[in-house]
Amino acid sequence: MEFPYGQDPGAPVRSGIPEHGRIPKYYAAKVDIAALLEELGEGEPLPTERELALRFEVSRETLRQALRELVLEGRLRRMGRGTVVAGPKMEQPLSLASYTEGVRRQGRTPGRHLVSLDRFPSPPALARDLGVSAGDAVWHMERVLLADDERVGLESTYVAVSRVPDLAADFEPDSSFYGYLHERLGIGFGDADERLETVLATPREALLIGTPGALPMLLIHRLSRDTEGRPLERVRSLYRGDRFSFTTHLGGAGDS
Repeated sequence: MEFPYGQDPGAPVRSGIPEHGRIPKYYAAKVDIAALLEELGEGEPLPTERELALRFEVSRETLRQALRELVLEGRLRRMGRGTVVAGPKMEQPLSLASYTEGVRRQGRTPGRHLVSLDRFPSPPALARDLGVSAGDAVWHMERVLLADDERVGLESTYVAVSRVPDLAADFEPDSSFYGYLHERLGIGFGDADERLETVLATPREALLIGTPGALPMLLIHRLSRDTEGRPLERVRSLYRGDRFSFTTHLGGAGDS
């Protein structure tokens, strides 16, 4: 089947051009720049704003609006005082596979940088999620997510101290928590409930991840259970919207 207007499947209908045909100047410039990015290739520097404005016959302010959108979409990346063509977004599966496994599948090196590891009495709502009593001790582990040493997200993990009493002493913060649970403690993951939404990072989160505050982020809330159905962890994972997309497999009605 041929797609209308020569567009690829998955692209915006009519490439986002309204039926009345009146295209905002910034959007026309954005389309032209996007075509240029395909010619340049990943990692190549973008010409200066002055050169692009002259080439596409638009004002500098119009050009900047087009560039801002391409940065937010992850097509461009700021590097020092310049701008380069960004690579494709990393695909993270919506599954019980860990972040480490997902990044490795993309041919990149996963990593994590520990921000804090705290122990505190559990408030009632968190206690219900973790299957413990209010006031029982829980761990909160916050880590910056890395891919090839690039900061791409922020992860907060809450788990009952009774499940992992030696976490502070035995666990390497830059390694996979799922791997630690499975290999050191013999705890396997059974299932999980997840909720995905789009948010803006708080000023603190933006500083830790190294992104502008206006950059859209993908936020995943996960409540995991072990193979016996017991609550195991609650996780809040924040991913850069310009560096990640998420994938899942949907079965037919007979598979549910």
